[in-house]
Amino acid sequence: MEGIIKTTLLGLFFGTFGTTLGGILGIIIKKHSNKFLSFILAFASGLMMAIICFDLIPEALGISNIINVVIGIVMGIIVMIFCDLLVEKKFNGNIKFKKGNNALLKTGMIVSIGLAIHNFPEGLAIRFRL
Repeated sequence: MEGIIKTTLLGLFFGTFGTTLGGILGIIIKKHSNKFLSFILAFASGLMMAIICFDLIPEALGISNIINVVIGIVMGIIVMIFCDLLVEKKFNGNIKFKKGNNALLKTGMIVSIGLAIHNFPEGLAIRFRL
């Protein structure tokens, strides 16, 4: 039980540390251009793709077979497509913002939904892997 608490606290610390550091840098850097925000989003997505390709998929293949890994990847893609369609529907119907901020706000909402959905199976994986 002590190992679970230690792992949970470490995960909580490092998970919130990066977000907090990014928020502080966002407040300090007063640059609100779409070019800068696009660069940050591209950097984060490239980093996540590298982690997926070089760490998560090989580890998943070591634990299970390729069929389960492919099914998990396809399910994740389908869920994110559904989230994209859901947010697009809400943007066209209810949310009215400035024209320039619309695409970045939509991207932020999709990323937020994806992170929230991602944390559930990640928590299960950490719990059952201990």
